[in-house]
Amino acid sequence: MSKCSIPIAVLLVAAAVSGCDKPAPPASQARPVRTVTVGQRAGGESVSLTGQIRAKDRASLAFRLDGRMIERTVNVGDVVAAGQIVARLDPQIQQNALRSAEANLSSVEAQLAEARITSWRQQELLKDGWTSRANFDKAQHNFETLQAQADAARAQVRIAQEQLSYAVLSADTAGAVTAVGAEPGEVVHAGQMVVQVARQGGRDAVFDVPEQLMRTGPRDPVVEIALTNAPQVKATGRVREVSPQADAATRTFQVKVGITDPPEAMRLGSTVNGRITLSEPPGVEVPASALTKTDAGPAVWIVDPHGQTVTLRSVEVLRYDPATVVISQGLETGDVVVTAGTQTLRPDQRVQLAGGV
Repeated sequence: MSKCSIPIAVLLVAAAVSGCDKPAPPASQARPVRTVTVGQRAGGESVSLTGQIRAKDRASLAFRLDGRMIERTVNVGDVVAAGQIVARLDPQIQQNALRSAEANLSSVEAQLAEARITSWRQQELLKDGWTSRANFDKAQHNFETLQAQADAARAQVRIAQEQLSYAVLSADTAGAVTAVGAEPGEVVHAGQMVVQVARQGGRDAVFDVPEQLMRTGPRDPVVEIALTNAPQVKATGRVREVSPQADAATRTFQVKVGITDPPEAMRLGSTVNGRITLSEPPGVEVPASALTKTDAGPAVWIVDPHGQTVTLRSVEVLRYDPATVVISQGLETGDVVVTAGTQTLRPDQRVQLAGGV
């Protein structure tokens, strides 16, 4: 062996010895991932709208005939009793019609009295043969004709009396005046609103509801109602009436909510907030980055909390949003879903949780 070969052999032995000191690479290395834990399904969202307190029953009082209104005895805010007079028309025309009808009745009744006596006299003369049957029939016919005319005249008097009563407008029930439609001195038409009365009794909270909420909202929700300027004054109610047609300008539907035991502070015209709770969403929401794809369809990676390994689970997606997806089936409460690092995972791979989303 030459002198030169000795150092080379020593170097090879030293290299082999030094190589035995380095640790071998791990068979499997845990890959860091971000996760999110599936919690309880979210409760229904609350929706709040602004509305107004109105009477459940309102009556628009109007005259039954045309005329000049000479008096209105109530104003907005006044409380009226049943039968109370609220307005009057100039009754001159109706009074004249009544006088004419009464005069005609008096004339007809005088003629009827004379015809009755004549008919009786002809009947007596006919018994003794002092008059002809033709004279008796003529007197009887005249009497019956005047009897019919008297009945018609009495009917005309009753009509004229009724027409005169229409010149006085009275409240049909107790309530509060909420609006007036004419002032004294104006000529009003039959059916024109003169006084609007909110009848005593139930109250409604009236809201203008958007079309989308009409489609997606619950069918018979309990509505929580609170005064806007005094939120501590609260009540509940249920939908009593829904407008069948949307407002042409706002495209909203008017909804009347009957208030159960309305507080005294909820006066007519008060502004209120109405709140309802929508139905619970039909799935669970996870970040869109958690979703991957297999031959069977959408899937997510699930972390086994004991072995810190992952498995691929198929899911059904209900809705895709820009940042999230709603999973309808495949996930349960407590599942740990990988949201970042899904591209390099394989089944049963060990992972290291690096925090939330």
